[in-house]
Amino acid sequence: MEYMKRLEPLFLLLVVLGGLNWLLIGLFEFNFVTELFGVGTIASVIYVIVGLAAVMMIPRLMEGLSHSGDHGVHPHRA
Repeated sequence: MEYMKRLEPLFLLLVVLGGLNWLLIGLFEFNFVTELFGVGTIASVIYVIVGLAAVMMIPRLMEGLSHSGDHGVHPHRA
């Protein structure tokens, strides 16, 4: 699983780029992927790759959420 840790920056980059594409679609009805690659198989492959990158980041997200409530301070019972 070490190789998955090494690929996390790439996965994160793809997720951010996918999010930016959705931002452009939502604000300006401009789809960067289809403008760059057209509608068809290549665009579909890019969407699948970005989606798989998002799925691969789920464990990291869950790890971050499980630590978000832990600020190093633990209440002690009297």
